[in-house]
Amino acid sequence: MIKRMDIQTLVNSYDEDSITIGVLGGHSGLDVCRGAKKHGFSTLAVCQKGREKTYTRYYKTREGKGCIDETILLDKFSDITKPAVQKELREKNTIFIHNRYFWVYFDFKDIENTFNVPIFGTRSMLKLEERDVPKNQYYLLEKAGIRFPKIITSPKDIDRLVIVKVNEAIRGYERAFFYATTYDDYKKKASELLNKKMITKEALDKAVIEEYVIGAQVNFNYFYSVIDDELEIMGTDTRRQTNLDGLIRLPANEQLEVLKYLNPKIIETGHIAATTKESIIEKIFDIGEKFVKTTKKECPPGIIGPFALQGAIAADKGKEEMVVFDVSMRIPGSPLTRFTPHSGYLYGESISYGERIAMEIKKAIKAGRLGDIVT
Repeated sequence: MIKRMDIQTLVNSYDEDSITIGVLGGHSGLDVCRGAKKHGFSTLAVCQKGREKTYTRYYKTREGKGCIDETILLDKFSDITKPAVQKELREKNTIFIHNRYFWVYFDFKDIENTFNVPIFGTRSMLKLEERDVPKNQYYLLEKAGIRFPKIITSPKDIDRLVIVKVNEAIRGYERAFFYATTYDDYKKKASELLNKKMITKEALDKAVIEEYVIGAQVNFNYFYSVIDDELEIMGTDTRRQTNLDGLIRLPANEQLEVLKYLNPKIIETGHIAATTKESIIEKIFDIGEKFVKTTKKECPPGIIGPFALQGAIAADKGKEEMVVFDVSMRIPGSPLTRFTPHSGYLYGESISYGERIAMEIKKAIKAGRLGDIVT
């Protein structure tokens, strides 16, 4: 078994004039590398065979173009935890930027205990996105006093429109969510998905049943700077999901016909930039600051850098309120947050997550505080 190194000692041994920003070849890798290159860092993408051309060819650095300086090609992403790969990353003074991709393909314990490469952010918090672990996102939201959908503890207690959050059978990280209004409705829809082998009984037993909150869906994307002790709004967006997105574009009568032959799926395909009115900016900051404060107390050192509170603005009893469905405790998957104006209000021009991360790393190096932003 690989012995866990002391990450602070390790990062202190790095040549700070020759830092490499490392990513997995997927999710938000290009966004991160573009920002890193803009601020003078070398970049490295760890790629999986069969999925590498985006990084080894199309966006490879050459003749003043591209943003991927180097690649490491592996049979599968999880091979990144092999000692030889880790050694190569350390020799290049790599700081790894974790994302959802980075955790889908690995065992949490491997990353927490045996991945001996400094990670920008708090590596122990990523597992809290999962709904079946202690002190998960619901726990943190409750402690922070942030509203989230009512959780129905038993299917027999369904007394309103709910969304059943169950994972796919084939791709456990993707969603086979379905909606129900009663226990009988739940049993019928769950049985259909089980018979089609789209979900497993085990996954269904672990599913979370949430009330479905009607509102304008929006994701609030934040960056908490440890160096400045300041929260920033990076931008707001909403999701595009297949096949749901195509389904809701049909007239209602056609939707009913189509639903005889397929079930709605909520698989992330992309995002759409969404603006928000200035009157709710204070509310956006308020819930973000509450979340940061809570993570410092419950999961020290707390959130470092990017995170997102994703949900909807509900208008109940004449009051607009953010209801959070999901928490992303790392860089969100949307590279278009810079096309919303929030970071521009602060920096004069809108910046991407990749650039903001590079700015923070650069500032930490200058201040002699690199160890404060990695775990």
